[in-house]
Amino acid sequence: MSRFLRLYIVPGAVIQSVMIGGGYGTGREIVEYFTSYGALGGIFGILVAFVVLATVISLTFEFARVFRAYDYRHFFKRLLGPGWVVFEVLIILLFLLILAVLASAAGNILRENFGISYIAGLMIMLFVVGVLTFFGRKLITAALTFWSVLLYAVLLAFLFAVFSNDSFSFLKTIQSSDSVSGWWLSGLQYAAYNLAVIPLLLYVARDFESRSEALCSGTIAAVIALIPALMFQFAFAAALPDVLDEAIPVYWMIGQLGFASFLALYTVMLFGTFIETGAGVLQGINERVDGYLEDSGRPTLSPTSRATIAVSAILVSAGLSLIGITDLIAKGYGTLAWGFLVVYVIPLMTVGVYRLSILHRTH
Repeated sequence: MSRFLRLYIVPGAVIQSVMIGGGYGTGREIVEYFTSYGALGGIFGILVAFVVLATVISLTFEFARVFRAYDYRHFFKRLLGPGWVVFEVLIILLFLLILAVLASAAGNILRENFGISYIAGLMIMLFVVGVLTFFGRKLITAALTFWSVLLYAVLLAFLFAVFSNDSFSFLKTIQSSDSVSGWWLSGLQYAAYNLAVIPLLLYVARDFESRSEALCSGTIAAVIALIPALMFQFAFAAALPDVLDEAIPVYWMIGQLGFASFLALYTVMLFGTFIETGAGVLQGINERVDGYLEDSGRPTLSPTSRATIAVSAILVSAGLSLIGITDLIAKGYGTLAWGFLVVYVIPLMTVGVYRLSILHRTH
């Protein structure tokens, strides 16, 4: 893989692959945070989210580069000192929630669309994630980059189908509807909602050698991550207001278009995004464990250990979701999001920027 791809495409592809998850991939998050504010209001909200994501991701990459902190443990020890433990508590709760939701979604989506049992769907996810984590960082980043390209191809086909159908018209929607107030706050909330996973993905920042590379890559990563949201917004806005009440907007619109075969393709792509999200997050956990082992002078995780941790984590999370523990976490997710804002975004924008500026002036 060329250096250009490693610097400017892979980081964004990995971040987008982890962000896309269930809510983003089904379109529900896009309707909730953007489309509900109107055709133009949704676009403005996405622009707000882009500014926030680009700023925070770029600073995160630069802080990781300068302090050579490529896992969240080292990163937050540099940023928060002893307070780094607070982030670890929050990320473990989020980690359990993400994996529980993914395991449930992966098991259900194949059952609902192809008649494959829940257990079989879960086993497929476990097998693929196990293989990816067994071979480690290089295979995971390559797989997530490839699937990101596939995602773009499928979404372009979806957008083309929508715009080719006389029943939907984005231009008519813009002319006949007003922007709903509050789009800027919704865009801010959406960005904050997704920023929590960025410190888990610091392994994509290892190749940066200069400030300009880190900042440029962070900005491009935000673009790559949010272009699918913009594509969804154009499609969903063309179906306002009917799309607002749909639980799975993408499936509803594909049904309206009458493309049964495309629905199957989209389902396969969406199932792959669940695997991507799981593998990307689990690699971040493995990187954290490896960093601790290196500091202790011990060998890093073997391929078998990496795969075992990944599969065990998914199984535990799936089990916890069945007994309702992750429901409790989910209900407190708003509080979790504020927690990440307090221990990650605000310290990075203040203490982090200050330390980077001091280092810049002394060199």
